[in-house]
Amino acid sequence: MKYFNNRYGWLFLLLIATMFSACEKGLKPVVFSSFSSSTFFQSASDASAAVTAMYTGMVGGTTTYEAGWSGSNNGWVIQSSMETDETICSWGWAGWQRMNQLQFSTDDGVIIGIYSQLMPIISQITIDMDRIAGITMNDALKKQYIGELQALRAHYSQILFNLYGPVPIRLDPKIAADANAAPIPRPSHDEMVGYIESDYKAAAAILPASFSGSDYGRFSSTACLTGLMKLYMKERRYQDAVTVGEEIKSRGLKLTTNYADNFSYANKGGNSEIILAVPCNASASLGYNNWLSDVLPPSPLYVDPSGMNLQAWGGYKMPWTTYDKFDPSDKRLSVLLRSYPVDENGTLFDAKTGGTINGVYYAPFIGAIPKKYGPDPGSTGANSGTDIVVWRYADVELLLAEAINEVNGGPNAEAYSLVQDVRSRAGLSPLAAGLTKTQFKGKLMDERLFELWCEGQRREDMIRWGTFVQYAASMGSPFANDNDTLYPLPIKVITETKGVVKQNAGY
Repeated sequence: MKYFNNRYGWLFLLLIATMFSACEKGLKPVVFSSFSSSTFFQSASDASAAVTAMYTGMVGGTTTYEAGWSGSNNGWVIQSSMETDETICSWGWAGWQRMNQLQFSTDDGVIIGIYSQLMPIISQITIDMDRIAGITMNDALKKQYIGELQALRAHYSQILFNLYGPVPIRLDPKIAADANAAPIPRPSHDEMVGYIESDYKAAAAILPASFSGSDYGRFSSTACLTGLMKLYMKERRYQDAVTVGEEIKSRGLKLTTNYADNFSYANKGGNSEIILAVPCNASASLGYNNWLSDVLPPSPLYVDPSGMNLQAWGGYKMPWTTYDKFDPSDKRLSVLLRSYPVDENGTLFDAKTGGTINGVYYAPFIGAIPKKYGPDPGSTGANSGTDIVVWRYADVELLLAEAINEVNGGPNAEAYSLVQDVRSRAGLSPLAAGLTKTQFKGKLMDERLFELWCEGQRREDMIRWGTFVQYAASMGSPFANDNDTLYPLPIKVITETKGVVKQNAGY
């Protein structure tokens, strides 16, 4: 599904104009248009456009560029990376250091912005599900659309749950549509888990195992199961994670031969490994990939082998202490750069030591270049059409191995096989036999870094392992404390609900 193409352009804009009438009460919704259910939600094409509009949450919503699963400071991918051992930044904005040090505050628009973006979308999804149910249309397609919306509601709720803890989502469509409805308190931890679990399971029972062609990028039942597995891992419900992981494993997914192909423009439309992606368009106002421009150094410090003159701002880097954990023979280093040619003659520049290019000395970089994504051959600016990867089967394999290790009190042959499938592609030898539960988990923790760097998984991994706050403290943060596993809610939510919605501890 091409989220932001011209096919639904005008319908998308009209939907967005009304979407914020469904905000969580504390966000003071504003209605921008009189476009309503009396003129919309009358046909199958209306339902299709409504579902398409809700996918905007995958890139942060309607007002924040490059957020969500994309690469800006407004989204959860780069925040996940900056708050862990994955990335630091060369740019001067003080917010980067605040992320590195887990220095969160209620007036930090970047940190609280994800809440403000996703809460109204979740409410609108609840409203849309109810309205689509009343449309006369093909029943199978109606069920699919409602299933997709349930999956998206689960996914966005899961992101908020991971970042803020339980949040007061509205599951009654009439109340969600009422801008004057009384505020509701935050649910309990178990209630929030139940909401997400129920939505994923209901959607998984309806949706097909995968989507392809023009429907590529829609939430499938396999994507629902992946989200569910991640929820179980967060909750340390390891046996449930094993059960779901084995179901995903039975669906015929397999790793691509070449790691970098997952992030190549030539891979648009997916492959046997990608479970969920955001289809991107370089010319769209939303839904483009800006990763390369954020990470590549400007010429002459980087010249792309393709010969393309790429936009380059040179911000994000992987700390050398993290980069140095990789085996030098690891094939995944092909897109995580230390030394690389800077001209057609093959002249090498070593980013760790610095060096001379055309008689000019350049100082060492603060870290390696996390290139990850390949260029879009049709793009002439900073925006790329290379699809953004959300979830891959390699992630599932490593999670399943971790869950098996926890359930069994140590690794079995299947757990070793799952990890080796990932390591073999990277050109690495098998893990040593006879590892204890603790030793195997340590290897898995490293392997998830080596495989999934800068894909938005690291923060939740480290929180699950109990190393998130510990790492920031070890790097000298004076702010790191146990409350930092959750962000603060926007202060206006607390004040405008007159304290019905309670703030997280420590803020």
